[in-house]
Amino acid sequence: MTFDERLDELRDALTLRAKSLIVTVLGDSLEAHGGALWLGNLIALVAPFGINERLVRTSVLRLSREGWLGARQIGRRSHYALTAAGRQRIRDSERRIYAGPRPAWDGRWHLVLTGLGEIGEGPRARLRRELRWLGFGALGPNIFAHPQADLEALRNMLEAVGLRDEVVVMQGRTQALVGIKPSQALLGRAFDLSELAEAYGGFIRRFAPFRAELAGAGIEPAAAFRLRILMSHEFRRVRLRDPALPAELVPEGWIGGRAWALARDLYEGLLEASDAHLRSLATTDQGPLPAPRASYYGRFGGVGPSRAARAGGAD
Repeated sequence: MTFDERLDELRDALTLRAKSLIVTVLGDSLEAHGGALWLGNLIALVAPFGINERLVRTSVLRLSREGWLGARQIGRRSHYALTAAGRQRIRDSERRIYAGPRPAWDGRWHLVLTGLGEIGEGPRARLRRELRWLGFGALGPNIFAHPQADLEALRNMLEAVGLRDEVVVMQGRTQALVGIKPSQALLGRAFDLSELAEAYGGFIRRFAPFRAELAGAGIEPAAAFRLRILMSHEFRRVRLRDPALPAELVPEGWIGGRAWALARDLYEGLLEASDAHLRSLATTDQGPLPAPRASYYGRFGGVGPSRAARAGGAD
């Protein structure tokens, strides 16, 4: 079986929805290069994933309505760029997707109390979804908790949903007079890690066989881009369900760490060739894609070219 046939088989085994895959392409590859391109470029980039032109057009229209993208018509061509809100969503997600092992836990819990304000049922349901997306677990109908929350992402989310003044955010700390077991019991009530462990296991089974390819003569740019996006899409799908708990509160030998290491190795091995493919297909109304921002190479704890070679990028 050829490498491309293996990629086809992998693609067919995954659940690929057009809008979600386009968000992966935008967040994983394009945002760091300025976040803008012609619609025709995007159609060409996602065609190998089985996403046809009609689905691309429908998806970017929905993303525009949801505030991710802004569109401009230039002659007969459509140009799309991430909005400020879309860029912020991607960067908030990026910190969760690519973050390495967390520092030692200091016993603090961040609590969000949602039952104190006059919040309608629709906004309340959205708030609960967003809190779960940020990794918070529910201790009760109106109490959400996380032991190491991303407070910047929490603040951005509350601003976006217009509920900053309708909830209370508190910080608490477990006391040394009790051991770790009560915190683990609290964790078991708020989070179910069994399904997450299964998802990480599936990711490893699908993508570990491709790790050996990186030690060979190299992968062609188009194939590298396909594998990188498939890997990033699947890892993103699992990682964004991961509450990113501190090591003290997850099972010993937690499978999420092995999945992260695999994703890091594949990402670094594919980065240069996949970027070359992206730059060969995508341009903006200003010309070639700009150099990536410097923090692009900080993903997974640091990947890609040497520090000296990264100096051209800016955040």
